[in-house]
Amino acid sequence: MDKKNALRAGALAAGTTLMMLLLSSPALALTRDDGDDPGPGLSVIQTVGLFVVAPLALFALIAGLVMVLDKSKKAS
Repeated sequence: MDKKNALRAGALAAGTTLMMLLLSSPALALTRDDGDDPGPGLSVIQTVGLFVVAPLALFALIAGLVMVLDKSKKAS
């Protein structure tokens, strides 16, 4: 692919993304529905723990299990 085609593809992707963002309707998150009953908000520590620490710990656990339970032959 030459530079002209790459530039054309990038411009098309950027233009499509921009148009979808501009034409999308708002989420209307401020208006409550009849059955809406939101719970209490999360603190900063709870948010960081839930969205940063927990995924990193889960990744480390899975990676550790894969390394420990690897049955392939080691190169000597």
